[in-house]
Amino acid sequence: MPDQNVKGWNDGGAAQTGGIIIQAMDVVKTYDTGYSKVPALKGVSLSVERGEMVAIMGPSGCGKTTLLNCLSGLDDIDSGQVIVDGTDINRLSDNAKTEYRARNMGFVFQVYDLLPILSAVENVELPMLVSGTAAKATREAAMRALEFVHLANRASHRPAELSGGERQRVAVARSLVNQPAIVWADEPTGALDSTNADDIMNLLRELNESSSQTFVVVTHDSKMAAYAQRIVYMVDGLIVDEKRTAHAKQPSSPTPEQT
Repeated sequence: MPDQNVKGWNDGGAAQTGGIIIQAMDVVKTYDTGYSKVPALKGVSLSVERGEMVAIMGPSGCGKTTLLNCLSGLDDIDSGQVIVDGTDINRLSDNAKTEYRARNMGFVFQVYDLLPILSAVENVELPMLVSGTAAKATREAAMRALEFVHLANRASHRPAELSGGERQRVAVARSLVNQPAIVWADEPTGALDSTNADDIMNLLRELNESSSQTFVVVTHDSKMAAYAQRIVYMVDGLIVDEKRTAHAKQPSSPTPEQT
């Protein structure tokens, strides 16, 4: 777990809190297989506060990954609305969506998606290079992200030389390097053993607490979901329940002027 004395790896780049950063309203998504139409989301509404860590949980096929893809703009929606940090992402062109994701979002998936011919630090640099950041600033930011996930000493190693847990830490560092408003994580511990899974979720929670980084995490594992502040439960394309966890931030006490 990262050093508790670290204020935040990005020195405040994503440290804003308060207010709604994700607002989904009556989102409908249907997949056409060519033989039949499969309703994946049946009018889902969800809001996420800036600086919150939310887990979306449910059985396979319930629509949780589809919801993440629709919220992040990876998938188009059939109807409804998704507002991300004030932007109606479904009104953007495909190219504009791609640019918006590159500048404002980070992604962590079950499969690490690291390029095997690149070193750890070169993999972490990719989002910044795509965004046109200068090489010197890119390398400095990538090394800072690797340092926070405790992999600075493995920066020159290629993915084949890293353990599964280390590869996923590189993926986490890559998701953070652009100081995104939101990090989306789809089954980030699905390919890991229990020890490495706990390490990754502890890392995400520490990033949330130290830097107020907004996370939306998809998982089928109740133990992993419990690391979040709020768990949203899905069944058959619908949100059916939610609950706060022991990590939920308590509302501030009102000042005398507010009472």
